[in-house]
Amino acid sequence: MAMSVRDWAARFSEASDRDPTIGAMARYYTCSFMWDMGTAKPIIEMLDGRVHRINIDANPLDAYDFALRASPQTWREFARPVPAPMYHGIWSASFRRDLKIEGNILVMMQNLRNFTVQFELLRKVGVPV
Repeated sequence: MAMSVRDWAARFSEASDRDPTIGAMARYYTCSFMWDMGTAKPIIEMLDGRVHRINIDANPLDAYDFALRASPQTWREFARPVPAPMYHGIWSASFRRDLKIEGNILVMMQNLRNFTVQFELLRKVGVPV
């Protein structure tokens, strides 16, 4: 059974804020992004390298810079401790699976290293779907 979105948000926020890699290089990591997981669509707001807020009840008009959209199954595959081939990162899944990257891609690319570290934290904290 999947954890609640609220529990996931607390675990993810703590893991992100305690991550030594993010802490060492994310001083200017400020952006917001949505992870559309089907039934869960959290918007993560980063401010100077720390999770400022996770909006777990996002409305269609809530703003974010960019989004990753995929099926719940794809997100569960991303969150496995050792993902299957083509689920090991956002680029491979966007080329061969159902992951779509939308929005202001420039902001994502400007923050790619920190964003990638956060994405990989899903292997530790799981996903709420």
